[in-house]
Amino acid sequence: MSKQLIRSLGLWGAVATAVGIVVSSSALVSLGQGFGIGGKGFIIAMLFALFLNLCVAFSFSELSGIIPRAGGINHFTLPAMGPFVGMVAVISGYVLVTIFAGSAEAAISGFIVTEVFSVKINPVLVSIVVVLFLGISNLFGVKVFSWTQTILTTLLIGSTVTLGIIGLTGNATGTPVTNTLDFNPMGWGVLSLTALAFWLFVGVEFVTPLAEEIKKPKIYIPLSMILGLVIIFIADLIFGFASIKYAPLEGLAESASPHVDAAKAMLGDTGLIWMGIVTILATSSTLNTLISSISRMLYAMALEGQMPKVFSKLNRWGIPWVAILFMSLLFVFFLLIGITNSSSITTFILAGCLCWMVAYIIAHLNVIILRLKYPNIKRGFKSPFGFTFQIIGIIGMLYVIFNIFPDPTIKMNIYTYTIIFLTLTVVYSFCWVKFVMKKRIFETTPIEVLTSHTEEEEGESEQLNSPINEGKGVNI
Repeated sequence: MSKQLIRSLGLWGAVATAVGIVVSSSALVSLGQGFGIGGKGFIIAMLFALFLNLCVAFSFSELSGIIPRAGGINHFTLPAMGPFVGMVAVISGYVLVTIFAGSAEAAISGFIVTEVFSVKINPVLVSIVVVLFLGISNLFGVKVFSWTQTILTTLLIGSTVTLGIIGLTGNATGTPVTNTLDFNPMGWGVLSLTALAFWLFVGVEFVTPLAEEIKKPKIYIPLSMILGLVIIFIADLIFGFASIKYAPLEGLAESASPHVDAAKAMLGDTGLIWMGIVTILATSSTLNTLISSISRMLYAMALEGQMPKVFSKLNRWGIPWVAILFMSLLFVFFLLIGITNSSSITTFILAGCLCWMVAYIIAHLNVIILRLKYPNIKRGFKSPFGFTFQIIGIIGMLYVIFNIFPDPTIKMNIYTYTIIFLTLTVVYSFCWVKFVMKKRIFETTPIEVLTSHTEEEEGESEQLNSPINEGKGVNI
């Protein structure tokens, strides 16, 4: 049995991971509804959201360049604010989001197979089969994950762009509709759609928990996140503009599956089937990344004593198999109890995503604290212009949090669930750190302890001679 994770993931596998978690079924819904509400002016909200996520990418790139460990945000927080804040960030911002949003994504695959393709089978059974297939495939090494993710992401992005190009070039079989000719009828009010646009890019940092399995993490992690954001923006823009060419704005804004409606408007039943396949690819890609990345977070936390030790077990392929099975079975459990079919699932997802924003704020604060605490430590990547992107990022996250949903009743429900999530997480994390780990709540870990084994690795590899590891790192 391997005692360490194995470095075998290349650049495009990392890019596929960054893109794969972001382009989900729920993101396709947000894209269609955003263009339906704001028309072409939605691109303004998209650009603002893209910039906020670029701030996230800069912060996570710098943190991962300092501590290229599988723990992700948890390990970045240990030397800055201690184990308690790190546990809160991971459990509330990632595990809870995964439980609800991931289970909802899994449920969509069953719905598409039974409704779009008219297969007479229980949709829950289809969803469980998809989850188990992806979970089992993740047990056979990061290369299998990389191949699966690269294939899924390539087909997903390729299909989305191809459909968009067919629509934009007028080669679709559908009839174009007459929507408003104004570029931005909402004026500055279009910025109220930033929260909706934000979900088009959220999650690109999921590549960082694979830092111990990426060949050149200090180069490939920042590059994969930036490339991922650009690829997603271009693909969404092409398909979004094609959608409003063939589908009425009002229909897209009010539809529960606007991307499917747009594809059908472009190519009829062919478009319906095609987008059904794209939706399944998006769901599978998201689940594949969630299972892989969250399991690495649990593995790394177990090594630090922040989670049960069983999560640190690796199989013969160097994979945290207990953590992967745990995540897969969580999805299956929530599919079986039916919470993903309830009318409040959207509220649950947005509440989990609000917790995600809290994790992003913690990441920005980590950069600021570690810059002040360890000004001379080597950084594989350094966020440019001092703390500019971190401060803007924090302000932007707060804006998104306070504008999470336009309906005041649903907005209050989201805040209620978020408070419940955070309270449970805070209580669990406090008790675990205080009584199991027997540490002070904000007791930080010296950064040298977290980076010692990665420095030994780099000393035996070509990375030591790479220009990106010299001096203060790369500025973009």
